[in-house]
Amino acid sequence: HFSWVAHYKCFKDVHLPFHSDLTNSCKSDLVSCSRWAEPQMPGLYMNGDFLIGGIFSFHSYTSSENKTYAREPLQLHFRELRLSRAMEFAIHVINNRTDLLPGITLGYQIHDSCSQVPMSIKVAFQFANGMEPFYNDTDSCSKSAAAAVPALVGESTSTPSISMARMLGLFGIPQVSHFATCACLSDKRQYPAFFRTVPSDHYQAAALAKLVKYFGWTWIGAVRSDSDYGNYGMASFLKAAQEEGICVEYSESYYRTDPRSKLERVANVIRRSTARVIVAFIQTGDMLFLLQELAKQPPPPLQWIGSEAWIIQSEFLRCYFCAGALGFGIPHSVIPGFREFLLDLSPAQAMKSPLLTEFWENSFSCSLKGSSGGARGCNGSEDIRALQNPYTDTSQLRESNLVYKATYAIAHAIHGVICNDTQCDKSAKFTPWQVLDQLKRVNFTTNNGYQVSFDSNGDPVAVYELINWQYKKDGGLEFVTVGQYDSSKPRGQEFSMSKAITWVGGQTKVPRSVCSESCPPGTRKAVQKGKPVCCYDCIPCAEGEISNKTGWKSHTRDTCLPKPVEFLSWDDTLSIILTSFSITGAFIAVCVAAVFYKHRASPIVRANNSELSFLLLFSLALCFLCSLTFIGQPSDWSCMLRHTAFGITFVLCISCVLGKTIVVLMAFRATLPGSNAMKWFGPPQQRLSVLAFTLIQVLICILWLTISPPLPFKNLKQYKERIILECGLGSAVGFWAVLGYIGFLALLCFILAFLARKLPDNFNEAKFITFSMLIFCAVWITFIPAYVSSPGKFTVAVEIFAILASSFGLITCIFAPKCFVIMFRPEQNTKKHLMGKVPSKAL
Repeated sequence: HFSWVAHYKCFKDVHLPFHSDLTNSCKSDLVSCSRWAEPQMPGLYMNGDFLIGGIFSFHSYTSSENKTYAREPLQLHFRELRLSRAMEFAIHVINNRTDLLPGITLGYQIHDSCSQVPMSIKVAFQFANGMEPFYNDTDSCSKSAAAAVPALVGESTSTPSISMARMLGLFGIPQVSHFATCACLSDKRQYPAFFRTVPSDHYQAAALAKLVKYFGWTWIGAVRSDSDYGNYGMASFLKAAQEEGICVEYSESYYRTDPRSKLERVANVIRRSTARVIVAFIQTGDMLFLLQELAKQPPPPLQWIGSEAWIIQSEFLRCYFCAGALGFGIPHSVIPGFREFLLDLSPAQAMKSPLLTEFWENSFSCSLKGSSGGARGCNGSEDIRALQNPYTDTSQLRESNLVYKATYAIAHAIHGVICNDTQCDKSAKFTPWQVLDQLKRVNFTTNNGYQVSFDSNGDPVAVYELINWQYKKDGGLEFVTVGQYDSSKPRGQEFSMSKAITWVGGQTKVPRSVCSESCPPGTRKAVQKGKPVCCYDCIPCAEGEISNKTGWKSHTRDTCLPKPVEFLSWDDTLSIILTSFSITGAFIAVCVAAVFYKHRASPIVRANNSELSFLLLFSLALCFLCSLTFIGQPSDWSCMLRHTAFGITFVLCISCVLGKTIVVLMAFRATLPGSNAMKWFGPPQQRLSVLAFTLIQVLICILWLTISPPLPFKNLKQYKERIILECGLGSAVGFWAVLGYIGFLALLCFILAFLARKLPDNFNEAKFITFSMLIFCAVWITFIPAYVSSPGKFTVAVEIFAILASSFGLITCIFAPKCFVIMFRPEQNTKKHLMGKVPSKAL
């Protein structure tokens, strides 16, 4: 039995070699795993109509400081004995029931795995085929009627369970473990006959990661058993922790059979670490060794976060430097009558089982066979009720209830195979495969009120209690349930708290565990090279540095201020002025069109191609109005509309002017003898030319919008004190193609008008077109450098000004003289005057 010393001196020096020589020979010099029998003999046995197998880790090897021992002594685990007796108790209760297996008596064979994989496999073979030889007390060979069992309960740990499940699965023998939690065992392709009443570590790992995140710990240490339980469990935890943004300073592993030097190295890593929180995914036996090593030179105060394998083991409560430990445990339960069953043990009853004999002699330090070897004989005055050890501790039954449920599950499966509605057939012949099939379907409630069922992976619903090690009034430690985790609840609601937590050292304040403290005002994070993202230096913020929420630092760099967003809004004074000019221009175009329509029969209107004039006035009105699309907060649609509307309307406008210019040239040629030029550019050709020129611009705009359209974006680079919200060009090639095409048509129109400027008419249209194109080209040539150099919202204002200026230039040069003659010089509005036969006074 393990001896504890108060506070930091918790353990004796322990070394655990691995004994693999477990061959079966009737009279060999074999190191048996028990002092009372060979491993083939059941530790606990009761005959019955059908036998249920059981395997528990009653013993493990330990060492003494006396190095003269030829063989290392064995340590009896009282907790495992209590678990095995929970199976006994469940079978006794089932045998007394009339609704479950009526008329059938269940028996049991419970074996010791010695905490070793070879022994677990050896026992599994015995369950599968009924291996018979064993040693008896007379040291002679005998035969046992041990037969193959239809199902078994156990093992207590993952690695032996994995080895057993691989072998038992070949025979279809169901194995229902009460404490093998490795997530790997949920793989039904590898372990088709494995079930368990304890949740998979997949859920526990996720719960532990959420727990660490819940308390704001971003810098932790991790240690695990170098076994399937520890390796698989820690791998799942590290993956979940990474998803939660948690950094791990170190991740160490060891196993109790490793050389002591490795354990010392792990302990030194823990002592030197800066993480104040340590997550331990460790089996009970391995945890004993680690705490023993740490007790030699107590580390700084650490907040222990434990897995269910050790966080609920009462023997660890004597190690006071772990006070405040937190972890998930199996929910505690009540098994009516179980405590009385455990305590109903007399010396005479203990003598019937070598295992119970060993328990009695170890507990009371006496010999049931009388004085021998220096040990006093038991006198019958020993009171088992006065004992305080894991065997008698039924205050928080957890794993015992899992064994209880596993035994009940097997009984229900057997019931489903051999029983009908009214009776059971004790002579029925059935195979383990039939029991396996029934186990998949079991769904019942035990007599102490717990639901039992298995999912498609053979796992139960994962429910954990959050356990905290808190001080009692007498100075000792106790388990206190402070919360719960239920995987069946909706995402985000699985975790709940119910009581206050006591932290490491008895503190009430949550300990901090970070690699780097939060940066003070005026500084920012700079990740340290080669280290996790949780480790960083704090350096002064750069001038005007942008935060991740679109803000900027104040001049003192100690606060985040909202950065003003700038664009040409409707309530801006400049916008109001430009809007007024835009609407005025459109109104003027409408008024000119009204004047032309009213005097459409007059010579000056007819002589200047009234159809093209009305189309030109319509396009000029659109040019004035399209400038309004440049005002307001940029959006996807406004950015695409403003540039395309501008490009298409101006091309329509210039196309009409170009058509009028060509008409003037054709009309002059038509007055020459023998010329029929006008028939090649009549009204149909004029309409077609305007449509063709405009369609080309439409195609350019469609390509622009398809390949890379102009969209709004926040210009954060031009000015550090504000954000410029503007329309990006998208494809610069598309933008300059639109402007280039307008410029090409304007230049062509200017050249043709310039060539026709000296025609003999008094009212030569070509002169006015020349002036209008001269103004148009001057405006847009000036626009380019002004557009590039204008800051912020003034860039948009420059573009609107260029649109309005060129539009006013066109309407003024082309239509103002005509309107003046129509309104104020009607005597000049004659055919003779227009043809130059009457000298002009007005022009």
